Amino acid sequence: MRTPRSARTARPARSVQVLAGVLLAASLALAGCSGANDSGDTKSAGGRSAPQAGAAEANAQDAKSAPKAPRLTPSAIIRTASLTVEVKDVPKALEAARTTAESAGGYVGKESTSRDTEGHEQTRVVLRVPTEKYDEVLADLQGSGKLVERTAKAEDVTDQVVDVDSRIKSQRASVARIRELMDKATKLSDVVTLEGELSSREADLEALLAQQASLKDRTSLATITLALSETPVKKAAEDDTPGFVDAVSGGWHVFVTMLRWIALALGAVLPFAALAALLALLWLRVVRPRLPRHTWPTPATPTTVPLPQSRPVPDPSGTPGQD
Repeated sequence: MRTPRSARTARPARSVQVLAGVLLAASLALAGCSGANDSGDTKSAGGRSAPQAGAAEANAQDAKSAPKAPRLTPSAIIRTASLTVEVKDVPKALEAARTTAESAGGYVGKESTSRDTEGHEQTRVVLRVPTEKYDEVLADLQGSGKLVERTAKAEDVTDQVVDVDSRIKSQRASVARIRELMDKATKLSDVVTLEGELSSREADLEALLAQQASLKDRTSLATITLALSETPVKKAAEDDTPGFVDAVSGGWHVFVTMLRWIALALGAVLPFAALAALLALLWLRVVRPRLPRHTWPTPATPTTVPLPQSRPVPDPSGTPGQD
């Protein structure tokens, strides 16, 4: 037997109504419980206000004392540059460079001026300018004349700056601890020992502070060394063929050079000649007169005996009257 369609649709409707009633009852029960809890909390609010305030204050102190994230230190860079520029007027260019540095917030650190053998003026000046104006000042200086040479250097010392800052904080805390111990010390020996330790740590702290100041000065101000020189005057090309005057000048130069070499040779021989003359004088004046003189016997003069004369030889021809 088939179930009527109306009966099949009535069963789901009843189940939905039952489920809705159960949910309504549960919501009413929960509302009652929450109301009771709210009333109980309201009654005990006065008793628990102090602990809650203390907890809030403790949380605030913990939040203050909690370690903060380390701040990123900006890059610390030492910038140096060296420029050599040829200009027509050195004093004018120097005044312009000084004005440029002072306008940028810097100053002139060192200055020296000299002249070469030809009378050309040369100036060397050291400029200290803020790092943010470094590129601008460098461009102005190298545009003041003919750029001959340029060198630039950038050195990153961020790690060194961070290390020095950290060591200064630790050293200051150490000095503060030593002073606290000195305030609590009662024995004279302890006081003397602590004073020596305090002096040593304060000296280390001063050295670190000086290093920090040096790093700050070199990173905040760039150093530019500027060398200014006059532009050499170009002379007209001359005929290189030697003339009579050049020949005379060259001969005189050779003659003077020869005399100089002769004088040098005589000067080199003179000490030895003086020594030889002194020895000869000593020999003739002192040594030789004191030597013993030997007398040699005079040889006897031989007596001359007349030799017999020979007779003339007769002429073999036999001619009479001729000898």
